Amino acid sequence: MIRALAAMAGWLALVSASPPAPVSDTAIMGDSLPRNLSEFHFFTDDIGHTPNDRVIGYELNTALFSDYALKNRFVYVPEGQTATYNADGVFEFPVGSALIKSFGYPADFRDADSPVRWLETRVLLRRADGWVALPYVWNEDGTDAVLRRAGRRIPVTWIDAQGEQQSLDYRVPNQNQCKTCHSSNDEIALIGPNARNLNDGQRLAQWVDWSILDRAPDDAPRVPVWDDEGDGTLDERARAYIDINCAHCHSRTGSASNSGLFLGYNEMDEVARGILKRPVAAGRGSGGRDYDIEPGHPERSIFVYRMRSRDPGVAMPELGRGMLHEEGIALIERYIAAMDERS
Repeated sequence: MIRALAAMAGWLALVSASPPAPVSDTAIMGDSLPRNLSEFHFFTDDIGHTPNDRVIGYELNTALFSDYALKNRFVYVPEGQTATYNADGVFEFPVGSALIKSFGYPADFRDADSPVRWLETRVLLRRADGWVALPYVWNEDGTDAVLRRAGRRIPVTWIDAQGEQQSLDYRVPNQNQCKTCHSSNDEIALIGPNARNLNDGQRLAQWVDWSILDRAPDDAPRVPVWDDEGDGTLDERARAYIDINCAHCHSRTGSASNSGLFLGYNEMDEVARGILKRPVAAGRGSGGRDYDIEPGHPERSIFVYRMRSRDPGVAMPELGRGMLHEEGIALIERYIAAMDERS
C-alpha cells in the first residue's frame, strides 16, 4: 500500500511537471473563431498571467489612454519566423503571429499589491488573408475569457491614485469597432508595435535575441514617455501622446482621412497637424471655435474642446474612452499654450 501511494505520488509529480501545451498555431491561423481564450494556449495558467513559450510581454513608451485601465501586452511569433523591422511604421509580422492585450483595474491604484480585476483580452491574429481582431470577456471567477463579438458593458469601480472612488460602465468594443480603430487602407492594421514606441534602449535588441524581430538598428527612432518631464521636450512628449491616441484614425490611410487632419509623430505639415487649420466641416464638433489648434490659446482650440467633451457626437477619440484623461489634456493644453502666437 505504501509503495502504491509512493508510486502514485511520483506519477502525479511527473504529470504536474510536464510541459504545458504549446501555443495553438491552428487556433491562430484556422478559419474558425475560438470561443474561449484558453484555446490559443497563450498562457500556462488559467488567469492569463503566465505567458507560454514565445509569448513575450512588452510595454510601449507612450500608450493609448483607455479610461485609466491597466494593460498587459504580449506578442507571439511562431517558431522559426521573425517580424520584419520597419523604421517608419509598424513591424510586419508573419502569418501565425498574435498580439494579445488584457485590460483591468486594481481595486486601489495606490497599492501596488492590490488585486486586479481583468475585464477583457483583445487579440489580433495574423492569418493568411490579413489581421483578425477579436474581443474576449473574462468570466466572473477569472478562469477564462469568452469571445463576445458584439462587445459588452461591464460596471467597474476602483480607488484612483488620488484616493478617490471612481465608477465606470466599461465598454468592451464590438468586432466592428475594433476594425474602425485598426483600419488602414480599409484593412485591419496594428497601432502600437513600431520602432519608435517600442524602442526603450534595449527592447528591440532583446526581441532580436529572442528571435521575435529580424534586426534592431542602432539608430532606431524613439518617442519619449509622454508623462516623464525628464524624457524629451514638451513638444516631443505631446506629439508622442497625440500620435498614439489619434493618428491611427487621423492619417492619410486611416478612417478619418477625409478630415485632412493628420496627427502622426513624423508629420511635417503644420496645417495637417491642426495648427491654424480650419475644420473641413464646421458643426457642433467645433464648439464655435475657428481652428483645430490656435497657437497660444488652448481654450480656443477645437482639439482641446473635443478632448474635454463626453458628448458622443463631439468627444475625441470617438471610441475607447468614457472618461476625461485629465493628465493628457493638461499636457496638450501646455503644448498649445507654449506655441508662438501666429497671425
